[in-house]
Amino acid sequence: MRTAKKTLSYSVMHLIVAITVAYALTRDWRAALAIGMIEPVFQTMAFAIHERVWARIGTTAPGVRSAEA
Repeated sequence: MRTAKKTLSYSVMHLIVAITVAYALTRDWRAALAIGMIEPVFQTMAFAIHERVWARIGTTAPGVRSAEA
């Protein structure tokens, strides 16, 4: 559940950043929204996979501290 909440908050933050950066580069709100809506979806999925891999590494490697320590 913590990972899901963390992923959701990251997604919202990333959405805002992506739209802002896309607007700064294009000066076109339609393009910024299109880019900003698509890119974070894929980034969020990658983040969730990344978190699971690191969680697994933390539980399988002896003497390794968890990512939340």
